[in-house]
Amino acid sequence: MAIYPGKEAIGVVSAVGPGVTSIEVGDIVGYADNPMGSYAEEQIIPADVAIPIPPAMDYKTAASILLKGMTAYVLVLKAFKVQSGHTVLVHAAAGGVGSLLCQWAHALGATVIGTVSTEEKAIQATKDGCHHVIVYTEEDFVARVAEITSGKGVDVVYDAVGRDTFQGSLACLMPRGCMVSYGQSSGRPDPISVSKLAPKSLVLARPGLMHYTTTRDELLQAAGEVFAAVAAGVLHVRVNHVYPLSEAARAHTDLEARRTCGSIVLVTDS
Repeated sequence: MAIYPGKEAIGVVSAVGPGVTSIEVGDIVGYADNPMGSYAEEQIIPADVAIPIPPAMDYKTAASILLKGMTAYVLVLKAFKVQSGHTVLVHAAAGGVGSLLCQWAHALGATVIGTVSTEEKAIQATKDGCHHVIVYTEEDFVARVAEITSGKGVDVVYDAVGRDTFQGSLACLMPRGCMVSYGQSSGRPDPISVSKLAPKSLVLARPGLMHYTTTRDELLQAAGEVFAAVAAGVLHVRVNHVYPLSEAARAHTDLEARRTCGSIVLVTDS
């Protein structure tokens, strides 16, 4: 099966098909989960997946927030509903989704603990709302979380790292805590027995955005929540890296080498 890079894009509508009335030529729209990829100058997409972009939002901001923002929305408001008084642990806290999770959870009144790989990223994570930042390359994040929480653990862990952090993430949870696994940048986690969750009555969730946006109403609701959070100043988008589409390979190399922080946007000449 062919795999095409890219999931989201923003652009200007150049033509509409017969019967399409909700979208017009010249509208700025985006999409957040295209199986055909997004590394292209022009694309044909179904009208029901096109998301109208608010006029006040520029292309780069919209391109950097749409998929990651809706993912953050699902994670903090659907998969586990973060509330004031909760303590949350966010791995890769300076990454694209991680930074938004920290900001949103902070705004909801949670105490936010973030893990990052460098001191530079620790500074950014603090700016994004982390009350405590752990540089996991220098200290054991499990021991540090226990110290921060006085041994109680956290209500929820948001883990996009996978294999390298999975077992430690479970250890960081308090009784009845929730492990939300939404990625595996370090590799697929090793299988675990359901009985491993029993000693602390833990919940393990593996949400996917597509299952929370199965209808157009759900899709527009999710996007609307993200746009409203940006407009209200809850979410601040950091587009720190912009590459021409022709240099997509370099963008991937920099990402894999952890030379990036925040969002990456590819732009076309057209």
